[in-house]
Amino acid sequence: MKKILLVEGNLREANQEFTDNGIKTHTESLRESIDYFTNDLEIDSVNPSSDKNIFDTVKDLNKYDGLIWGGSSLNIYSDTMEIRRQLEFMKECQKKVKNILAICWGMQVAVTAAGGIVKKGQNGSHRGIAHDININENGLRHPLYKDKDKIFNTPAFNYDEVVTLPSNATLLSSNKVNNVMGINFKSALSNIWGIQYHPEITYEKMITLINFRKERLLENKSFNDENDLNSHIKIIEDEIKITNKDLRMRELKNWLNLIANV
Repeated sequence: MKKILLVEGNLREANQEFTDNGIKTHTESLRESIDYFTNDLEIDSVNPSSDKNIFDTVKDLNKYDGLIWGGSSLNIYSDTMEIRRQLEFMKECQKKVKNILAICWGMQVAVTAAGGIVKKGQNGSHRGIAHDININENGLRHPLYKDKDKIFNTPAFNYDEVVTLPSNATLLSSNKVNNVMGINFKSALSNIWGIQYHPEITYEKMITLINFRKERLLENKSFNDENDLNSHIKIIEDEIKITNKDLRMRELKNWLNLIANV
């Protein structure tokens, strides 16, 4: 049986707040989405910011066929001890795990660990949904986007963006908010597929997160007022009516197929 590692990007305190409010952690959402496609995997999970013994795990990283690094509400340029721990752990993962799927925050950590740069987004943010992601010619040839529509919408929540790619990276997709929405690059031993969005998270959860963060989102001017916030939620609700679950999660399925065949 193939073995993969899931890496949680949020701090334990943030996850406890999710749990206390009846919201699945990102790792729980990821496990649920993986189970939709396959039960034929052995899955471990770690939290490099909060697990005291995280670097004991480094000794056994080469036993994993793949690794998925998920989302977080952190900002990579904050340079806290917890973020430095994640970057150090990512560097070790890139030395020992052959295939990494880096999702949203995970992509930002992977890029930074490999010498790229992430900054606050200059063209706005994705608040629960990203519209009109366009797969370029390189992306159309890449297995990440096998059987994916050339232009698509997807769940997403991010305020930061990759502004400088690692030296050997290939850009696969973009939209008007973030030029870097999908990439592929090699770092040490790893072949990294990176995406600046969340195929593994439902739109319903994104709406829950918007409501959960309502005060913060209004305070930081992510929305003009509560009417603006509610109108945005309506846009996501309309997307739910037309989205196809299998197509929404195609990138995850394609990566799982890669692991099944290595």
